[in-house]
Amino acid sequence: MGEVLGEVGKPTRYVYFPTVGFVSLVTAMNGRPTLEVGMVGREGMLGAQLVLGIEAAPLHAVVQGAGAAWRIGALEFSRELMRSAALQRELNRYIYVTMTQLASAASCLRFHQIGPRLARWLLMTQDRAHSDSFYITHEFLAYMLGVRRVGITTAASVLQREGLIKYRRGEIQVLNRRGLKAAACSCYAADREAYLKVLG
Repeated sequence: MGEVLGEVGKPTRYVYFPTVGFVSLVTAMNGRPTLEVGMVGREGMLGAQLVLGIEAAPLHAVVQGAGAAWRIGALEFSRELMRSAALQRELNRYIYVTMTQLASAASCLRFHQIGPRLARWLLMTQDRAHSDSFYITHEFLAYMLGVRRVGITTAASVLQREGLIKYRRGEIQVLNRRGLKAAACSCYAADREAYLKVLG
C-alpha cells in the first residue's frame, strides 16, 4: 500500500495487471497528486496509454489496496500488442470503460454530495478488494475524494449510524452492501453497467 507505480508525464516502464489488490489513478495539480479519478483492479490494467502509442503516464498511480500483479516491460508489452489483434480489441474495450469511469468521476465531483460519493467509493473499493473490510484513514479518504477531512468524518458517521459500515481506527467494514448501494450516488450503478456491458 502506498507504492507509486506511475507518475504524471514520466515514461511508462511497466504495465501492471493486478490479480489481488488495486491501484488508484490520481490527477495532479502543480505537480502534486490531488484527486482520485479512477481505480484499477483485476478487471483492468495500469499503463493503458501504451495501447494508444503514448509512453508518458497521464495520471499518478498509487497502490491503494496491497496485493499482487502480473508485470511486463513496456517494450515487451508493445511487441505483444503488435502481434495480437485479439489483445488489441480487448484492451481497446477496457480503454473505453476507463474513459466512462473518468467522465463519471468528473460529473460525480461536480454534482453529488460527499455522503453518496463516499458510499460509491466504498463500494468500488470493496469490489476491487474482494473483502468486506479494508484499511483506510479519514485523511486518505479526504485526499481521494478531494474534500476536507471533517466532511469525510461527518459522512462516515452517518453511514455508520445507519448500520451500513463500521469504522474503527482506520479499518472500515461494510456491514450492509445493499443499503450502501441505496446510499450511493447513481454513478456507481452507471459504472457497473458500463463494465458489464462492454467487458462482460
